[in-house]
Amino acid sequence: MVVQNSADAGDMRAGVQLEPFLHQVGGHMSVMKYDEHTVCKPLVSREQRFYESLPLAMKRFTPQYKGTVTVHLWKDSTGHLSLVANPVKESQEPFKVSTESAAVAIWQTLQQTTGSNGSDCTLAQWPHAQLARSPKESPAKALLRSEPHLNTPAFSLVEDTNGNQVERKSFNPWGLHCHQAHLTRLCSEYPENKRHRFLLLENVVSQYMHPCVLDLKMGTRQHGDDASEEKKARHMRKCAQSTSACLGVRICGMQVYQTDKKYFLCKDKYYGRKLSVEGFRQALYQFLHNGSHLRRELLEPILHQLRALLSVIRSQSSYRFYSSSLLVIYDGQEPPERAPGSPQPHEAPQAAHGCSPGGLTKVDIRMIDFAHTTYKGSWNEHTTYDGPDPGYIFGLENLIRILQDIQEGE
Repeated sequence: MVVQNSADAGDMRAGVQLEPFLHQVGGHMSVMKYDEHTVCKPLVSREQRFYESLPLAMKRFTPQYKGTVTVHLWKDSTGHLSLVANPVKESQEPFKVSTESAAVAIWQTLQQTTGSNGSDCTLAQWPHAQLARSPKESPAKALLRSEPHLNTPAFSLVEDTNGNQVERKSFNPWGLHCHQAHLTRLCSEYPENKRHRFLLLENVVSQYMHPCVLDLKMGTRQHGDDASEEKKARHMRKCAQSTSACLGVRICGMQVYQTDKKYFLCKDKYYGRKLSVEGFRQALYQFLHNGSHLRRELLEPILHQLRALLSVIRSQSSYRFYSSSLLVIYDGQEPPERAPGSPQPHEAPQAAHGCSPGGLTKVDIRMIDFAHTTYKGSWNEHTTYDGPDPGYIFGLENLIRILQDIQEGE
């Protein structure tokens, strides 16, 4: 929602109330929804510099960088904490988030059940009863049912303002977990009027009805050059005990739409760390399975884009993408089947919904999280490297090989 000229706001300038991003499946840093096509995250200078000097060849494989915005904590008259982006960029109209927003309603009720101070609460402690509609909410803001941690319904039936039952989408709980931890940190470490800088980035899932998202931690090394000895040892241990060491890639989180039950099957980073090589292969298979059948039509476009990315990474000398992730995204809503006698993809005047040019099913492959990326010429770098990133290449090659095995039915 837009906060403007309100005594509650404590600030007379217009601002955008940020929402928890409900399709965040991995990572520890909170990602927020700024508007329908834009997300934002806490600014890290190294990551900002990476986006500002991004090689042209990599732009198709990263979210579009949209600049920065100032963010501050805001507590309303009922004690609800939220983050407000302020001021709104002059070149844009303020984006008005509906007061019926599911993300805002979910977060407000979470605060009501755990206390308005953002105190810590594990996801496993959120029973259905706690997520029920609070007395202060209208029926249209009733929350969606959620199974803790893994299986999250993609819908629930709630009443609209006329008393009719309507279907509403649900969410992956991981984003709320990160948001809660972030607010707790901000409340405990900074004064309430402290201004924070956030990066504005493209919302890469905005065009999907039921976005299926796989977050892969890439490479055989996860610590940056500036890591302390303790942090370095911790990350090396995680790599050694997971598929990062033997495959150069591990699962950091995922959500996959199950069409038979109409919910998202969700897995987190703790699940990914425990997987063996065979378990990793099975998890990739599960990511491409909608509960009734394997989405085989996804394999060719995913492999096509991964091979193109591999070619780009091989050409980026000196870059080391330590601790970065790779997102694989597709729509859980399958495109309608082509009727007999209808134009073939190359004859169609434009790509059908859910299809990319050329007739392949639409997928997205995007690199994210560059807070520890280093490259020759980056600011204040004490260590430089020659040639492309061998750990990232190793991970991509293994990912491609395993997906090819799935495609060939092995």
